[in-house]
Amino acid sequence: MVYLTRLEHFNAAHKLYNNNWSKEQNEAVFGVCANENWHGHNYDLYVTIKGHPNPDTGFLFDVKELSKLIKQRVIDHLDHKNLNLDVPFLNGQMCSTENLAIAIWKELAPNLPQTVELHCIKLYETPRIYVEYFGG
Repeated sequence: MVYLTRLEHFNAAHKLYNNNWSKEQNEAVFGVCANENWHGHNYDLYVTIKGHPNPDTGFLFDVKELSKLIKQRVIDHLDHKNLNLDVPFLNGQMCSTENLAIAIWKELAPNLPQTVELHCIKLYETPRIYVEYFGG
């Protein structure tokens, strides 16, 4: 089994805020991330696929095609957007990094060729905070 990872980058704004809670409870749980004026991150997205190299090309999957797929299915929908307002595949969800990683998985996994499978979404919110999601 070979694992191949592609790194992509996007910038997006969001806020963590539960509309069923008071402003005070949101601030107590989410702190500055509940800022009513939003806040932004420079996200790094690592998409890892796995499979067996094609004997004719030696490639697991053409990295240019993987980059194109990630851009079309994910980056074009997230980059320079407000995650709470502008992204249909996040509607009705808390826009945490955890939920964002799961949503990215759901956008990519069914759109990969059958010769490979999605292994991991690793999403860095900051250089010190990241989420890994392995499906399921």
